[in-house]
Amino acid sequence: MTKAITNILVCGIGGQGVMTATEILAEAAIAEGHDVKKTEVAGMSQRGGVVTSHLRFGPHVLSPQIAPGTAHILLGFEAAEALRWMGHLRSGGLALVNAVRLVPPIVELGLFSYPDDPIGSMHKSGINTLSFDAASIAGSFGDLRLGNTVMLGVIADQLPFSAEVLLACIVKRFARKGEKLVEMNRKAFAAGRTAAAQAHS
Repeated sequence: MTKAITNILVCGIGGQGVMTATEILAEAAIAEGHDVKKTEVAGMSQRGGVVTSHLRFGPHVLSPQIAPGTAHILLGFEAAEALRWMGHLRSGGLALVNAVRLVPPIVELGLFSYPDDPIGSMHKSGINTLSFDAASIAGSFGDLRLGNTVMLGVIADQLPFSAEVLLACIVKRFARKGEKLVEMNRKAFAAGRTAAAQAHS
């Protein structure tokens, strides 16, 4: 994938850090000299609505939009949202999914029903799916907001550049907030990488 364009679709619920994670991924790709395009769609994101980010990078990228069936990686911060967007994955693509179930307003309003087993449905559809409990991992460090850094750790070893490049961008993002928070993010990132490696084995 180093010379081709890489397509990553990130989806989740408002407040999970979907956009921040996508920005950090974009910064890492830029640091490696890639042309980068990204776009976000947020629906009531402050109220827990659905959020999706399209990220494309490579030698020369014309459009930020990822067409259905062309994403290399689907990074799902919430299980049902990952299921909803799985059609954007290309054949042989990889879904990395946080197993947390967060019910969005459209379900609470009765407009949609929450699927019984979103991750199981993805497996049955033949999608190469790895799932993680990012919330529990983040909680083990005492801050659920670290969940997006855990998810960045999960995707780190699937990218066409080193995990250290991505970690450097995370550290840069949080450096002004103090060494304690930087260290917590380092640990959350490492824990995400470990969880992904264990899921692969």
